[in-house]
Amino acid sequence: MSTTTRLGLTPMRPRDPLEPARAASTLELFFDLVFVIAVSIGAGELHHAMTEGHVVDGLVSYLMVFFAIWWAWMNFTWFATSFDTDDWLYRVVTIVQMGGVLVLAAGIEPLFVDGDFTTMVAAYVVMRVAMVAQWLRASRGDGQHRSATRSYAVGIALVQAGWLGMLALDAGPVRNVVVPLLVLAELAVPTVAERRVRTPWHAHHITERYGCFTLILLGESLLASSTAIIGALHAEHDVAELVALAVLTLVVTASLWWVYFWPPHHAAIGSLRQSLLYGYGHYVIFAAAGAFSAGVEVEIDVLTGHSELSELAASFTVTVPIAVFLGMVWLVAVRRLGDRLVDAAVLAAALLVLLDPLIPVPFAITAGVMALLVVALVMRQGSAQAVGQHPVTSAPSHPSSR
Repeated sequence: MSTTTRLGLTPMRPRDPLEPARAASTLELFFDLVFVIAVSIGAGELHHAMTEGHVVDGLVSYLMVFFAIWWAWMNFTWFATSFDTDDWLYRVVTIVQMGGVLVLAAGIEPLFVDGDFTTMVAAYVVMRVAMVAQWLRASRGDGQHRSATRSYAVGIALVQAGWLGMLALDAGPVRNVVVPLLVLAELAVPTVAERRVRTPWHAHHITERYGCFTLILLGESLLASSTAIIGALHAEHDVAELVALAVLTLVVTASLWWVYFWPPHHAAIGSLRQSLLYGYGHYVIFAAAGAFSAGVEVEIDVLTGHSELSELAASFTVTVPIAVFLGMVWLVAVRRLGDRLVDAAVLAAALLVLLDPLIPVPFAITAGVMALLVVALVMRQGSAQAVGQHPVTSAPSHPSSR
């Protein structure tokens, strides 16, 4: 693509879905940094809610917050894989979205504490309006996909009007119905927009982007592990228990990383159905990874006597996210690329981890199970590599999962 306008802008035409060596840009990686803040605050608020015994309310708020984080990140990511020009206007609009993420992060605590959506919705709408501007620009530069790009712009704009209208409603049963409907409307926009004309996307690039965000979320668990060690050095309670928790958290986090990156993800999104499952399924994967770090913090509070939860309930705040993470990674990637032994190993590990709190030696069993799962995957690495060695020879169906 060449610069043809006097303003120094590059025509926004679709990227080649078979472009060799396509990788995440520095702008995309910079964009991810602001999500570290939002994810950290969201997980922290979930930790406080669970520690205080408000498990259900905390989970509901967390899932709503995480939808806003995930959907904003995913919309940018899928747009970028199709229309990234990296000129100054594209960068400025992206930075505006980053500002929206920072404001959204500031609105997480009011939502958890007071059920106040105002700041979060305002920030979310700013990010989404920026995406409307990007889609309108793509519509002007790409005649081939104009029906899809315009549908995105119109659909997103209409849903944002709905979010702003929701703020006028009193908190209560009506709002509890409207919010899920607006979420469904957001999810429906890509399906409608891509119904006739599908915009191109790059399989290696898009799965690399998902991998980067997964690393951000697993990094939150490592932060929780270091918090346990720091707490052990500055407290009077049992240092051995906190150090053991930190070590076990590191083992589990490393194992989750190993499991996630075991299959070649680009080979898991060939068809439309697979891509839909991959795109939307990552909401569960991402949310589970964030919740795991919150669970580790809850365990620390239990060990230091600062939690309303029992030891059994606190153990479930750790093991349930791990089991959910394993199950969904199996569903979106491992199931298609592994063999029966791998399937059995991953599913058995998820079940054993889920039941770990009921076993007399909680959490330590989880670390052992995860380590054994890694051993099984290493032994079966060849089956995944054989699938991943087959290159993508044609543009895959668009996942409609923006």
